[in-house]
Amino acid sequence: MSNSEYGRRDFRRSKSHFTDRVTADGRDGWPVEPGRYRLVVSRACPWASRAVISRRLLGLEDALSLAIADPVQDDRSWRFTLDPDGRDPVLGIRFLSEAYDRREAGHPGGVSVPALVDVPSGKLVGNDYQQLTLDLATEWTALHREGAPELYPERLRDEIDTVMADVYEDVNNGVYRAGFATGQEEYESACTAVFRRLELLAARLERQRYLVGDTITEADVRLFTTLVRFDAVYHGHFKCNRWKLAENPVLWAYARDLFQTPGFGDTVDFDHIKRHYYQVHTGINPTRIVPLGPDLSGWLTPHHRQELGGRPFGDGTPPGPVPAAEKVPAAGRP
Repeated sequence: MSNSEYGRRDFRRSKSHFTDRVTADGRDGWPVEPGRYRLVVSRACPWASRAVISRRLLGLEDALSLAIADPVQDDRSWRFTLDPDGRDPVLGIRFLSEAYDRREAGHPGGVSVPALVDVPSGKLVGNDYQQLTLDLATEWTALHREGAPELYPERLRDEIDTVMADVYEDVNNGVYRAGFATGQEEYESACTAVFRRLELLAARLERQRYLVGDTITEADVRLFTTLVRFDAVYHGHFKCNRWKLAENPVLWAYARDLFQTPGFGDTVDFDHIKRHYYQVHTGINPTRIVPLGPDLSGWLTPHHRQELGGRPFGDGTPPGPVPAAEKVPAAGRP
């Protein structure tokens, strides 16, 4: 879909076409190996941001290199214009589509992030955004840092899967169905579902610090990436405006708690987020004007969620400092 078509055509999230997985036993032909793969992301994209957060929480920075695309892509796909000479320094390509084309010429489904690319061949491995972070948590364990949290603990997987399915349908994907709706009825149905689910989640989180169990899990990562974008883009740009995140005491405190937890907020670039949504979706925002607000300082205010108990990293420890090359520029931080 071209940039000008967003908001002008019915929205359907396409399934990932390339579902090969990087696993400990290499059963798809792609074994876990330090330094072999490159994770291509946009800090603007909530689906890609899951992978950035998971990689950092698990301490995979040295094992899995990171390529950050320009938040304003053009119709040729995600661009590496943030890098010198407009090329990714490891893959040597200007557009992510080049890695896709090396894998399969004329492939369907478009070019999406997150994407795992095999560095030696320059070919795309996979773009299954739903499976990628689960594999980082379960297949890459030999390369996890000491003290890495269990983001997808086996004993809680059924509950995590149930919560994530509801969050995906009504919240992660729901804001897009509302924002890209081409009819009033379609919009109202999606927007109503977004806020119904948020209210149910708020009721759940009123009595417990995290979504499942007493530690951070994959479920929290997936909800956070939508909540952190809510007031900045979904409330206005996607018309999900029954109330702001900052107007819901429980969800606002929960989101701030995670934002202030190492591995979450230190990966968020509000500048990339706002420029992507407002400048790329020209079918919704033809002027491409990026709003000045909202005020971001509230993200750093006390949340008091620790009073509910819980241990963010369980028996583990927080990740260390952000690598210098991966620090979010000042323009993107509160």
